[in-house]
Amino acid sequence: MQINILGAGPAGLYAAILLKRMRADLTVRVFEQNPPDATFGFGVVFSDQALEFLRGDDPETADLIEPHMQRWSDIVVNHRDAHIAIDGVGFAGIGRLELLQLLQRRAADLGIVPQYGMRIDALSDLPDADLTIGADGLNSLLRRSNPQAFGEKITALDNRFVWYGANREFDALTQTFIDTPHGPMNAHHYSYAPGRATFIIEMGPLTFAQSGFADMAEPEYRAACEALFADHLEGAALIPNQSTWRQFPNLSCETWYHDNCVLVGDALHTAHFSIGSGTRLALEDVIALARALRAADWDVTAALPAYQSERQPVLNKIVTAARQSADWYEDFGTHMQLDPYPFALSYIRRAGRLSAERLARMAPAFTATLRAKGIDLEGTL
Repeated sequence: MQINILGAGPAGLYAAILLKRMRADLTVRVFEQNPPDATFGFGVVFSDQALEFLRGDDPETADLIEPHMQRWSDIVVNHRDAHIAIDGVGFAGIGRLELLQLLQRRAADLGIVPQYGMRIDALSDLPDADLTIGADGLNSLLRRSNPQAFGEKITALDNRFVWYGANREFDALTQTFIDTPHGPMNAHHYSYAPGRATFIIEMGPLTFAQSGFADMAEPEYRAACEALFADHLEGAALIPNQSTWRQFPNLSCETWYHDNCVLVGDALHTAHFSIGSGTRLALEDVIALARALRAADWDVTAALPAYQSERQPVLNKIVTAARQSADWYEDFGTHMQLDPYPFALSYIRRAGRLSAERLARMAPAFTATLRAKGIDLEGTL
């Protein structure tokens, strides 16, 4: 059986690893237009279970990656002069490049050597295959080759954001909200390696327009952001990597496959970075696809509909929560009018999935403080 995979990011590499692990006789070819050490962004975040979701199908890969992860057990919300810890919300982070290198090592152990620097301009340029997997991200060639067949829907949010690194660590996944002369701004920041952190800066369209960032070169607006967030960077520098201002794209597909072609990860869907689940969702897509192929005895025509049927209901719940979270961020300046603790409560409940009872179980210390202050746990969303 011949399988082509477009993209050697986490989803593409893991698809190759998992499929080859299931069937050693497969011929798996991975095509990537960038060199092996190229990556965009900095840290990748997982929930506090880290890679437990991989263990059922591939414990070796989980064991390889987990020792390299940074862990923390709180979210910290900085608003006005308050620094509010929300306990019980554990995460684990790893550098995206380090994750790719570990997956490359695992793939090599299974005899998989991706073809890097290989730009594919049309599907007809690929060798014949029984199955082609599009793991090639938002700008997927596979999806763009026939967007109508996949029922592609894509819209952009209004907020602008820019993705930086920082040469310091933070004690927790931190959300910092500040008032500036231009308007409200937010930074999402968290450690992913010793001495290194991700630092994403976000603002609404009015703040962006008033900042003048659109008319600045990158070094100029980087310096301006360092000055605006100086109290939280504490002397650290922002580190650029393709750090341009973007608007987050909401992508969905009505149909996940066409003929013998199938989509996974960001080629298929996006989930706002405020829930930190993009890489996990991509890996879970791959797991669901591999299981569907195995259950269908590797009959592609039967496996691809089963993949969508089984995976889509689970995915929809997470994507819905991600979009509710994104909606909260689209109006975070209005939420900032709340006092710090009601604001933190609004933040943690933004995705609409956290009842007062569940919050009390998850974050007992935070909940106790809210109650002591006489704040209604149902809060203001």
